[in-house]
Amino acid sequence: MTSAVTSESHVMEATKQGLPVTIITGFLGSGKTTLLNHILTNQQGVKTAVLVNEFGEIGIDNELIVSTDDNMVELSNGCICCTINNDLVDAVYQVVEREQKLDYLVVETTGLADPLPVAMTFLGSELRDLTRLDSIVTVVDAANYSLDLFNSQAAFSQITYGDVILLNKTDLVDEAALNSLEKKINDIKEGARIIRTKNSQVPLPLILSVGLFESDKYFDAETDEHDHHHHDHDHSTCEHEHHDHEHSTCGHDHHDHDHHHSDHLENDGFTSISFQSDQPFSIRKFQYFLDNQLPTNVFRAKGIMWFEESPQRHIFHLCGKRFTIDDDQWKGEKKNQLVLIGQNLDQETLLQQLENCLCLPSVSKGKGFGK
Repeated sequence: MTSAVTSESHVMEATKQGLPVTIITGFLGSGKTTLLNHILTNQQGVKTAVLVNEFGEIGIDNELIVSTDDNMVELSNGCICCTINNDLVDAVYQVVEREQKLDYLVVETTGLADPLPVAMTFLGSELRDLTRLDSIVTVVDAANYSLDLFNSQAAFSQITYGDVILLNKTDLVDEAALNSLEKKINDIKEGARIIRTKNSQVPLPLILSVGLFESDKYFDAETDEHDHHHHDHDHSTCEHEHHDHEHSTCGHDHHDHDHHHSDHLENDGFTSISFQSDQPFSIRKFQYFLDNQLPTNVFRAKGIMWFEESPQRHIFHLCGKRFTIDDDQWKGEKKNQLVLIGQNLDQETLLQQLENCLCLPSVSKGKGFGK
């Protein structure tokens, strides 16, 4: 009986302080979406809202879905998933003003975003009375992680401002590599709280409502923090770029929103290339492209694939050297749509190589962003 009263008073206290917010950040393909799905499907008696770019990406089990409207999914366990669309603040208001009271709010940033501007949005006057920034959780891909390779301001910021670091995909590397990675992370953020995970599986009490975020230090010494951690990177420029685009950097890393994030792509030399065709690929030709032509500076790729040899719709994800192709059913017109994200990409060559993967000569169109 005592524990029930204690629990209730704890909830009341949390309500007074505002809805706790956890920001999930991490580089492209690190496992953020897998973590979000884990959070949504493993809640017991806790109601969580997740803000993402597109809830379709999370792949929520249909048996859990109670109802769906244009930008919100309600689940049978009381959780909801809401899209950010254009404005993070509007999306937060839409969630907190619902009759159904929530216990947590989780926000995903894009893989190329500095999490600090998103954090500052919650510390601003608009949301400060409604929410309480609880922690920033950074997901790190242990199998594809190299700060030298990415040479990215965003990657440094994600480590620097992460209150909890999930060292994910630990089953794909050996113990020596993990120890080396942990040392690198501690070199950037001394005393980092690192949790090793496989498939982003982490006990939720370790990342939700942990009360780790120290908002005072960001108000008092925001400039010092940046200067100290980014001495080799002109981060002050990057910060202003991100602040100008703080709403769009909260979840738009898909080809149909590329114009939103081209500015911060440019900061790190990243380019996003989009390829579309109304003709099918040859599986053999596309396999040759992946095995022999895809450059190492393509870090992430995703797309909807149409192969001449298959009636199925195929969902393609590539991260580093690993890729998956999952079968699905066509819901509309068959076509190929593919996006490649990397550093210093040769757009013309890549588009031509993809063109060569088509079964028949056809007119296709490709657009490069971030140039």
